[in-house]
Amino acid sequence: MAHPEHRERTADRPIHPPGFGRFGTRVLELAENVVYAGIALFLVVTALVLLVLAGKTTYGLLGDFSQAPVLELLDVLLLVFIVVELLFAVRTTVEKRELIAEPFLLVGILASIKEIVVLSVEAASKVGTDGFTDRIVEIAVLGVLVLLLGVTSLLLRRKEREPDEGENAPPDPERPAA
Repeated sequence: MAHPEHRERTADRPIHPPGFGRFGTRVLELAENVVYAGIALFLVVTALVLLVLAGKTTYGLLGDFSQAPVLELLDVLLLVFIVVELLFAVRTTVEKRELIAEPFLLVGILASIKEIVVLSVEAASKVGTDGFTDRIVEIAVLGVLVLLLGVTSLLLRRKEREPDEGENAPPDPERPAA
């Protein structure tokens, strides 16, 4: 068993990766930040392009009162929501310096709901054909996926609220206070 004084001395000093050292860690951290910034930039540009496309589609609604442009507009707007949620997930990952699952689960839920909406409108035009059955099966699978992702998100939230785990955990009595 290690001497208690030795344990206290090592607890005060940060542990550096062997062989790579502080400089290598800093370089990787900088590279990681550059990659996240690039991802965020592309997501912002994508969201702006989609908003312009939504504006163009809305303008097209003035001359065409059919279902197609409305469905296209809804599809584009739901895609904007997905991109913005991905941007939030990237921002959360950068801020907390860890990968948080919940924003990505929300993106999966939104993407599934987007497809359910689009497929349900398409299914209405395919009633009585083989395409209708295919669309209904896809909608059912996506519905189950939404439920599974929702339950997973709920379980993650419940786990984070438990006092024994996560950020809310009480201090470990074996570890000295920092």
